Amino acid sequence: MASNPTAAPILFDRALLRARLDRARRGGPVTFLLDRIREDFEERLQAVTRRFADVAEIWTPGELLQKPPADRFQSIARIEWGQSEILPLQPESLDLAVSALAFQFVNDLPGVLAQIRRALKPDGLLLAAMLGGDTLTELRQSFAAAEAECEGGVSPRVAPFADLRDIGALLQRAGFALPVTDVDRVVARYDSAFALMADLRRMGASNVLIERRRTPTRRTTMLRMAQIYGERFSDSDGRIRATFDVIWLSGWAPHESQQKPLRPGSAKASLEAAVKKTAPK
Repeated sequence: MASNPTAAPILFDRALLRARLDRARRGGPVTFLLDRIREDFEERLQAVTRRFADVAEIWTPGELLQKPPADRFQSIARIEWGQSEILPLQPESLDLAVSALAFQFVNDLPGVLAQIRRALKPDGLLLAAMLGGDTLTELRQSFAAAEAECEGGVSPRVAPFADLRDIGALLQRAGFALPVTDVDRVVARYDSAFALMADLRRMGASNVLIERRRTPTRRTTMLRMAQIYGERFSDSDGRIRATFDVIWLSGWAPHESQQKPLRPGSAKASLEAAVKKTAPK
């Protein structure tokens, strides 16, 4: 049977990701990124002066909405990570959809955004944060250099990340009105590359690519990777840097009350006339 050429490629092993998230939760997760996002999320939501009755939190590893104000939310449905990317949401059933640190592991992000758009009531809001941009670029470069030097080839170690422009385009493609994206760069510092990798395991964020290497990495390659990391990405005190780019995305389900751009040619005054009026005499 021929494969569907329009289907999204399967990049991530969702079953393995869920197992690693569960293991991280049992072992005591590292939450500094989620804590930062949670604080930022509260500030962003406070800027929206309206009440959200029906809310869904989608695939967040932990709780983004820990203590929601009772006067803003009536019900919160928490959707846990599972095998399928089909969301159990009814059309026009939500006032607000939120997610943190999950969308970077989605195989079909355009499809998921379209599902959320359909699930929002008119003038409903999506507010989410995901990793993207140059996240873990130092680790990616160090592994690539070490494997090329020690093994004569490179294997997928760090997942590909979408950039800010890609996410904005996907929001528009999914039918969101007033789409907004921005990035918060977090630079964490570690004693070594191995300490960073230990934190990634405790975030449940280690390699879950379908095309990941299945055999153990050679000890010489790992040691060389850590050495390259220290040589290229360390500060004067010897500690290394690790970049995490948190991409924030928001969009609204269209509603007649929302601002709309003017139609081309509908302006009542020309730019030339405005310039002439303000030019010094």
